[in-house]
Order: sequence, then structure tokens, then C-alpha cells
Amino acid sequence: MPNLHRFLTGPLEKSPKSTVIFWLILTLTFATVYGSLILQQGFSIDYVVQDDARQHVFWMQRFIDPELFPNDWIADYFQSVAPAGYTAFYWIFAKLGISPMLLHKLLPPVLGLITTVFCFGITMELLPVPVAGFISGLLLNHYIWMRDDVVSATPVAFVYPLFTGFLYFLLRRKLWLTGVFVALLGLFYPQCLLVAVGVLILQFLRLSDWRPHRKQPRNLYQFYGTLFGIAAIVIIAYMFKSDDYGPVITAAEAKTLPEFLKRGKSEFFSDDLGHFWFTGQRSGMMPRFGIISPLILGGILPLLLRFRGAFPLSDQIKQAGILLEIMLASLGMFFLSHLLLFDLHLPSRYTEHTFRIVSAIAAGITVTLLMDALLILGENINQKTITRVGCYLILAALILEPLGLKRFPRTDYQFGYFPALYEFFAQQPKDIKIASVTDEVNNLPSFSQRSILMGNEGYVVPYHKRYYAEIQERSIDLIHAHYSPNLAEVDQFITEYGIDFWLIEEGSFTASYLKNDRWMMQYQPAASQAIAQMEKGITPALATVSDRCTVFQFDKLAVLDSACILTFNSSDL
Repeated sequence: MPNLHRFLTGPLEKSPKSTVIFWLILTLTFATVYGSLILQQGFSIDYVVQDDARQHVFWMQRFIDPELFPNDWIADYFQSVAPAGYTAFYWIFAKLGISPMLLHKLLPPVLGLITTVFCFGITMELLPVPVAGFISGLLLNHYIWMRDDVVSATPVAFVYPLFTGFLYFLLRRKLWLTGVFVALLGLFYPQCLLVAVGVLILQFLRLSDWRPHRKQPRNLYQFYGTLFGIAAIVIIAYMFKSDDYGPVITAAEAKTLPEFLKRGKSEFFSDDLGHFWFTGQRSGMMPRFGIISPLILGGILPLLLRFRGAFPLSDQIKQAGILLEIMLASLGMFFLSHLLLFDLHLPSRYTEHTFRIVSAIAAGITVTLLMDALLILGENINQKTITRVGCYLILAALILEPLGLKRFPRTDYQFGYFPALYEFFAQQPKDIKIASVTDEVNNLPSFSQRSILMGNEGYVVPYHKRYYAEIQERSIDLIHAHYSPNLAEVDQFITEYGIDFWLIEEGSFTASYLKNDRWMMQYQPAASQAIAQMEKGITPALATVSDRCTVFQFDKLAVLDSACILTFNSSDL
């Protein structure tokens, strides 16, 4: 192919329109393939829900039926902390007839495609070479589909399309479109709005001339002043949002709770400083990156730019300073979040997403510069075939990179394997409440649209004191009642919390079951006391009435009717 050099790394002005279209379509093709794999999993069986959606989406079924989850502490909490834009988005589609549980499975491929288009456009603004846009878009897709952020369709899923949209229109100096994305960031994921504000501040300072005798350009003040104004309005509105579950827990208080310590459900603190600052899921700046090629390739871009003579295509790069501004703004918010822990929520939320975007774009530019230099070398030493093959091998290695991941795409979908159970509860009155220590109870709000007293997964959110105090009390009382040998204590628990049904799992009345449950073992001394009782041969009261009060059984799960339990007394056992 005589024009292969131009086809692969030719600048935009030297590339025919068909070349740009080819690379864009190829980029979208990979994004579509990845999205189709997500859809395939999401609709593989009748009952599927994404792990995080079990907390952040289930309550939105109220938009379809307002009678669902009455006086539900958990549903009310997640509704109260949901960002306004995110809530409104699902509400609109619910009114159009698309249920939240369906929408959360349809959204991820769409969000991925939007992100891909913006990523391609951002890269083209920085280095107008179509293949650079393809590589950046490809690598960013690898990032977002090796994590469960976008696939969750929760507020964090909107970070990637909204932040890349903000960057794209900012680079193109489209004031009102940039302003729209600034507002949307605040309405969907406020943490990223703060990063965007940091980028605007750094950019304004870089572009401004602060020498006293120089007059600042009027349009500069108008452009950034408008964007700062939009951001301020959204931030102020967010600050005035009522908080019925505050105040936020302090760092000192968090260090005393098992949830924040090693193996806790919300593990944050660690004695391993490297893990704490870099790879900690909540505390680190680069948690769970999965693939390191974008980090390495993106990291050597500044080195390549120091030797521009060896990489002629680098002369085409413009506005690359925005990548540094994003990183500085993200790091600034990361350290500020650590300083004000947990007032600005989790530090990792300010860097992990933006670092992925920056490293993918920087890596796309780096690879393009390297391929261009390789092709030039081949022309100079009359070894065009070898260098062309080398470029193809580089592209192939990047395309095939996900094959080295254990799970790709990663969905963290939870599959419901007990349809008869979900149908049984769905047929019960809408105001019932279910108690259980089993993992399956976490699926009931999503699959049966019925309230649970407590779940052992993402429902245990320890950041707001009032909410967590209630959840902690419920958890301890539930463990105590489940394993108590005293039926009167079980009756008291049922009456106090208004329990209508118990979901019991085979083997749950054994010491080994409790010992292997990470959630229950957090609550001491309740868990240890229950273990000690069972090891002495003392049988929990619920186990003694389970046969006579079981109203539904499927596989290893049984449902006990609380009304039946209340008819017994200790002398009947």
C-alpha cells in the first residue's frame, strides 16, 4: 500500500475524509462489540441485576408504582443521596414506560458509545491524526469495560460520557455546550464537577496575562466567568440539598469501626502505605486499573515531547496542556478529600476516572508518534515492509490486550437462580418486610419489589451517622434474633421491626456458616456469642419452628411466616 504511512499516521489535513470515517467507525465498532457482550449477559436470563444497581436503582421502581417500599429505611436513604440529575433521568424514562430495572441494563452500551465518540474527538483536537483517536478510544473502552462503573448505570456511570463531553467542547471553545456539561456533571456526579472547576481554574490562570500593564482579553473573562457561574449555581444548589441522614462520619470515628478496617465491607484504612495511597479501592489514586499499558505509554509522552526532532509528528500536537491540568486538578481534589475525610466523600473518586481518561488519550498520542517514527525509519533505511508489519503488530497487541484480563467485560451482574422465590414474594402485599441473613436477600428488592429489613452487601453504607446507626442496630438485632435460642426474643424482634417473613438458607444455623460470613463477623460480640452457643449444641429457636412455619421452599431456601412463629411459645418447643 503506497500511502500506508499517510493512512496510518497522516495528519488530518493530509488525510482524505474517508480515512477519518474509517478510523472512527472502527473505534465505534469495538465499542459496539463490547456493549453487545454486556447486553448478552444482562439479558441472558429473566432475573439479572447489576451489583451496585441493587442499591442505587431498585428504589426507582417507585416511579412506576408509588406504593412500593413504604416506610423503607434503605430505599428512602438511597433515594435521598441520589444526585438530582440522575434521579430525573430515570424518572423521565419511567414516565415514558421504560422501567428503571430495564433501563439500567440498556444504558451501558449507549454511555460507552457516547464516551468513545468524545474520546475520539478529544484526541483529534490534541493530535489531528485519526489513528490516534482510534487507539485512545480503544484503550478507554478497555478501561471502562474492565470495571463495573459504566455497566452499573449508577451515577458514576455518567462520569465518562459527561467528563469527556466537557473536555471536548472546552477544547473547541464552545461556551454554552461546555456549560451544559459542567451543569450535568454537577447534577449526576458532583465530585467530577469539582475536578472540572479545577481544570477551568488552572486553564484560566495559564491563559491569563497578569502583568499590570496588560489588559486582559474580554472574551477570556466572559468564557471562564460564565462557566464558573454555572458551576457555582449547581454547587450551591447541591449544598442546600436536605440531608436527613447526616452528619458525615469523621476520620477519627471511622478508624474505630470494623467496616473501614481490613476485610471490612467499606475497607479504607491500611497499614500498607503503597496500597493506601495508590491502589486502595477507596483511598488510593489509581485503584483497580487492570491494564497498565495506557499508564506506561501515556507516562512516556512527556519524554517523547522533549525529543521532538526524533518524532516529527509531535509538531502537530496542540492544547496538550489540558492533560496536565486534569491531572493536577484531580490530585488537588484527591489530597483535599483526604484532608477533609469524609466531607468530600472518597478520595479515589477524584482521580481514578480522570486518570483513566488522561492515560488512554495520552497513550493514543504516544503510540501514534512511535508508529510514525517507525514508518519514517523504514523509509530511510529502505525497510518499509518490516516497519509496516511492526505497526500492525502494535495495533494488534493493543486490540488483543483484554484477553490477558481474567474478566472482560466485567459486569458484576447478579443472576437470580430462584425465580419461584421472587414470584412468591412479588405476590405478597406491597408493605411486607422480609428478614434474613442470607446473600439472596439482597436480590429481593430488585427482583420481587419488596422491602427487606437488612442486606449484607451495599446496603451497609457507613458514611452518614444516622443511617449507619440504624443499619448497625438492625444488623446486630437480626443476628441475635436469628441465632437466639429464646423464642420470646425472636417474637420481640418480629414485633419491633414488623417482620412478615423470614428467608432461611440451608445450613445457616451452624457455627461454620456464621464464621464464613464476612458481614456478620463484623458485628461483635453478637457473632461470637452465637458461635459459642451453637458449638455448645444449643439450637436457635428459629430452627426449631422452621418445619412447622415454612410456607414456601425452593432448593436450599425456605420462607417462614412470622405470624406462625408468633403462635408458638417456649413450652411448645
